[in-house]
Amino acid sequence: MCLGRNPLVGSNPTSSAANEIRMEMTNEELIEKARSIVKPKKMRHGFTTADCACVLVTEKGNVYLGVSIDTSSSMGFCAERSALAAMVTNQEFKIKKIVAVLEDGTVLSPCGVCREFMYQIDRDNLDADVIVEKDKVVKLKDLLPFPWDESL
Repeated sequence: MCLGRNPLVGSNPTSSAANEIRMEMTNEELIEKARSIVKPKKMRHGFTTADCACVLVTEKGNVYLGVSIDTSSSMGFCAERSALAAMVTNQEFKIKKIVAVLEDGTVLSPCGVCREFMYQIDRDNLDADVIVEKDKVVKLKDLLPFPWDESL
């Protein structure tokens, strides 16, 4: 799901590009936005969907949301990949900032598959900010320090 242009990101229409003022969503706002879409639902065979949510902001300032879907036979996927799919569906590929949270607001670091997925969508995502704790942000390259294709 795309929320479109972030209402907190913008510029003064009378200013020049060099003087553009950009306001960004704070980490706390991103965490709260993700938390607001966590709506766990029990699925068949004891699995749960939407118990984790992700919010990402693209380089263009658009905000995409996603939730996890847990199913049997390992067919489910993480909230990050759900948000990434929405981003790619809208022809965007570069992540500026990303966070995933549980219903109680616990921030989760992306799993290895999600880290690799972000990287494979666009190499520049290695410079994306990943919120790993309420007050801690790291670059994706810190979580994925040795890309498998680095020497190819």
